[in-house]
Amino acid sequence: MLSLLSHSAGLVLHAPLHGNAVAAQRSSAPQMAGPRPVQIIPSVLPADWANMGAECKRLEDAGVDRIQFDVMDGNFVPNLTFGPELIAACRKYTKVMFETQLMVSNYNCETMLDQYTEATKGPKGEPGVVIAHVEANVHLHRTLTKIREAGGSPSVALNPHTPAEMIENVLDLVDHVLVMTVNPGFGGQAYIPTMTDKIRKIRKWGDDRGLDFDIEVDGGVKADWTIAACAEAGANCFIAGSGMFKYDDLSVGCSELRTIAEAAQKGKVLPEGKDLSWLSAE
Repeated sequence: MLSLLSHSAGLVLHAPLHGNAVAAQRSSAPQMAGPRPVQIIPSVLPADWANMGAECKRLEDAGVDRIQFDVMDGNFVPNLTFGPELIAACRKYTKVMFETQLMVSNYNCETMLDQYTEATKGPKGEPGVVIAHVEANVHLHRTLTKIREAGGSPSVALNPHTPAEMIENVLDLVDHVLVMTVNPGFGGQAYIPTMTDKIRKIRKWGDDRGLDFDIEVDGGVKADWTIAACAEAGANCFIAGSGMFKYDDLSVGCSELRTIAEAAQKGKVLPEGKDLSWLSAE
């Protein structure tokens, strides 16, 4: 098993570790000084599915940090999207790292987890981010451990109605925590403002306990007050679907999202109703 620590700026591989050794090494990992680097991670849910390889290449050229595949099985959420074969087929078109969010039933996750982990790996076999939902996995510790054992980067997601406490006891096992800021299943939904406090609570837990994980947010995040509020609360990885693909020039969308998030990390938080010009005017 390859052990992996997430340091935001890059993925670091270590010698094989097992069981409690993984948690022990992660909890003693050196913490970053200052804000964690902003990462822009578009979801391909609004992309042209018939041309997915080219869409991934377009996103790479736009300067994104990762590409997210929203895996839906029609059970955990009322929609059906991608299997591991499509994700793996996109690998030859781009060198950008992938992540898969497994919005699937417990049965699907248990039977296909290794396939998704393998399909998510980087061009040289680097660990890809594999995100398991707390609500769908009866034995969440086991699922996260299996992801790392299979060479992936284990991460956990929670839906808007799910209390942060539901993931509190697996924070030592994950590289990322994904806070859903809409109910999963469909793109184009509005950000749920009460999720901002949940982000802040989880970030404080990580800081207080010396744990090394990024916080991702997914749902209704755009180049406006939404990404600013999330960044100020402690998120540093931002999933943008319709918020990215609304731009004809994807590089402009990537740049605007990053600019607003980085400004918020420095204390200049874009207010609701203002646009990017507010940052330079103040």
